[in-house]
This record gives sequence, C-alpha cells and structure tokens, in this order.
Amino acid sequence: MTQIIDGKKISQEIKDELKEKVAAYKANGKEISLAVILVGNDPASQVYVGNKKKACEYIGIKSLSYELPEETSEEELLKLIDKLNNDPSVNGILVQLPLPGAIDEEKVLNAISPLKDVDGFHPMNVGALCIGKEGFVSCTPAGIIELLKRSGVEIAGKECVVVGRSNIVGKPMSLLLLRENGTVTVAHSKTRDLKEVTKRADILVVAIGKPKFITAEYVKDGAVVIDVGIHRNEDKKLCGDVDYESVAPKCSAITPVPGGVGPMTIAMLMNNCIHSVELNK
Repeated sequence: MTQIIDGKKISQEIKDELKEKVAAYKANGKEISLAVILVGNDPASQVYVGNKKKACEYIGIKSLSYELPEETSEEELLKLIDKLNNDPSVNGILVQLPLPGAIDEEKVLNAISPLKDVDGFHPMNVGALCIGKEGFVSCTPAGIIELLKRSGVEIAGKECVVVGRSNIVGKPMSLLLLRENGTVTVAHSKTRDLKEVTKRADILVVAIGKPKFITAEYVKDGAVVIDVGIHRNEDKKLCGDVDYESVAPKCSAITPVPGGVGPMTIAMLMNNCIHSVELNK
C-alpha cells in the first residue's frame, strides 16, 4: 500500500510548533518580523506574497509589506534593502521573484544581508551549506527533508537521485541529502540513460520542470518519490513533474500535487525567520 505523504498536514504541524516558539520569544519581549518586497503586479507573485502574510499572521511573526510599482528602479530597490539590512527590528528580508526585466535579480539577492536572507539564496548561505556550516537553507529542499523525516523515511545509506540541478532546488537538495548520509546522484537534461539512473533510486526527487515527465518506467518498485513540479494540464488542473497515476502504485511513498511539497516551502520560510534570531545573536 503506497503511503501518500501529506504536505498540508506536516506543514501544519511545523507551523504549530513554530507558533509556540514565537509565543515564547514574545513572552521574553522579542518580536520577530519579516519584510516582504514585491515589485510589480504579477498575479502569481501576489498570491504567494498573500500566503506568506497569512502564515506570518498565524504563527505570530510581524509581516512588513513593501509593494512597489512595476517601474521601481534597481537603485530604489537596493536602497530599500540596505535600509532593511540596517534595521535591527527586521529579522528576515524576502524579495519575491520574478523581478521586472530591468532589474538584475542576482544583484538584488546578493544585496540582502546573509544574516537576513531567509530564502537561503545568498552565495554565503549556499557556501555554508556546501561545507556544512550554519546558515539559511533554501526553503523547498529543507521542506523536503522534513517531509521525509516526518514520514518515517530513512535517508542514511539510501540511493538518492535528484532530477534537476537548479540553484533553488536541485543543487541544495543534493547537498542536504548528502548531509543526511544519502548516496546522491544529480541527473539533468544532459544525463544519458536517465531511466537507468532514476531506476536505481530508493529516494527520487524530481524537479525537472516538465509536466508528468517521470512515468512508471523511470521508477523502481518500492521507491519514495518526491515531486517538486507544479503545472496546469490541458484541463487546467494542477499536476507535477511525475505522472502520479502511473507512478504511485509502484512506490512505497509519494507526494501528491497539490498538497505535497508546496505547503512545506512556506512552513520552512517561517522556520528560517525564527532561526534568524539565533543567527543574529
């Protein structure tokens, strides 16, 4: 019987634990705040920002919202980030991506203080992850580790295959699985005999960005499959990078889309905000 890994339930557990932590900080006179910057009016970004605000409200984190017009210049945005970097009452800074075309995303993300980079995208935090030092970890991969652990999946000694090598998911995911003593292979669009590589996986994490790309013939019997993708199919229904209907019967455990990895990303963002208090001591 395939275990359906319930990201909604697990993310709620994490948020409830964080709520208690925040209440304890407040009892000691410490308020935690997250600054969220949105440039322009991209509808998907507005939804994501709204969800982050709701999570802050639930947990008890103060949410500072900066909604800037589309025509905001790079210089104005960098000035705001500098101001927030130097504001001791701000624990975390998040710039919602994508940014308008005239703004250099890399320059903006690098301008955020590594001690307030709750998205875990700053080169210093990525470097810290590489060498096993303290720092912020990218929220989606961190959430996947929590999904596995809280679902009773042992990582140590397992063959782990990550399909995708993006800076946001694929690369940090492989490093986190290594940290948990998994044996890790990173596969991508240039990997030869991809099916043979993925069929070795005890734990298969798919972040390839192609709807229903991974079918049953890519997966070995009894594997744990984590689907990071999110797309709308021809019927406008949400689906992932994994063809759930054909793959699920072969797995020991699998994440659905929606309701799998997605809810974990915001839960881990909230976790990073609280972790920032420790990092900034």
